Amino acid sequence: MEHPENNAEYKGLTVNSGVEQPSIINPYLSRKKFRRRVYTVAEMVEGIVKGDVTILSQAVTLVESVNPDHQSKAQEVIEKCLPYSGKSIRVGISGVPGAGKSTSIDMFGCHVLDTYHGKLAVLAIDPSSERSKGSILGDKTRMEKLSTRPEAFIRPSPTAGSLGGVARKTRETIILCEAAGYDKIFVETVGVGQSETACHSMVDFFLLIQLAGTGDELQGIKRGIMEIADGIIINKCDGNNVDKCHMAATNFRNALHFFPKSESGWMPKVLCYSGFYGLGIKEVWDMVYEYIDFVKQNGYFNYRRNEQSKYWMYETINEHLRNSFYNNEAVAAKLKDAENTVLGGVQTSFAAAGQLLDMYYEQLRKQG
Repeated sequence: MEHPENNAEYKGLTVNSGVEQPSIINPYLSRKKFRRRVYTVAEMVEGIVKGDVTILSQAVTLVESVNPDHQSKAQEVIEKCLPYSGKSIRVGISGVPGAGKSTSIDMFGCHVLDTYHGKLAVLAIDPSSERSKGSILGDKTRMEKLSTRPEAFIRPSPTAGSLGGVARKTRETIILCEAAGYDKIFVETVGVGQSETACHSMVDFFLLIQLAGTGDELQGIKRGIMEIADGIIINKCDGNNVDKCHMAATNFRNALHFFPKSESGWMPKVLCYSGFYGLGIKEVWDMVYEYIDFVKQNGYFNYRRNEQSKYWMYETINEHLRNSFYNNEAVAAKLKDAENTVLGGVQTSFAAAGQLLDMYYEQLRKQG
């Protein structure tokens, strides 16, 4: 389009046409579709044992996949990695939302790597939205220092509506990380009750992060998560919050005396620290390693790991039976009718469930 300023009536005004604009498409861009290399089971195991982070990440993706072909391949990889696993210290870290878990893990990880060296894997369970089914998976952004360390591996996993399934996959991921040479494993939970029990069943030390001033003194003596904690630490003990943190620590120590003695014989300790300012980090990890030495001496360390293996065997059986029931064609066809009879008041919930189970067992008998 010609500029009106170039007309003769506008003396002294000239607008140049300018340069031709280049194409928005890179002329050197290859048209070939990028394909990620697919490793065999043997290549994957070899890469994991050598500490290849790329292959380890792909193996973890296989473990988390719901594709039956991926699951069978993942199980082969895990079985071949088993002889190289079991040589790490596994620490579960939990706490209410906003307690500073990610910030604390950033400081804890850097301290552990600087003091005890070796390699660290952080497995974070990230909650998924019930509406969009998506997860942010943004734990790395809150672990600024740790995410830049080459000897650290940070892997967030979505719950995707199935907390038990994710917990089982996290346990399998631990085996892969140990085979890759990671001698310290952190498992961060979403902090919603059931996940703490699942996390406790796969770690050696369960660390509970608390905050001061979030409830009355009776909160400390409530059963549940307090009973399974091997150590309680109170975060944000800095500035004007120091006195409140020490008062809360005293209340928690008093509350712990009301609980029965743990199987390990260990009395949980209560410490104060500041994850943001890095205060009291050394004392926390002195406590963790003191506990590990204590349970290794009295034999509880190996006993707990054996009990965990047994627990996950039964959990896997339960999960497979549940999936087998719901994926049965006869059950799937009658499930909606059974719902309608219950909602219409024709049958009780127990009678409808009994009929579905009887039909499922009959199908199994015919197949067998």
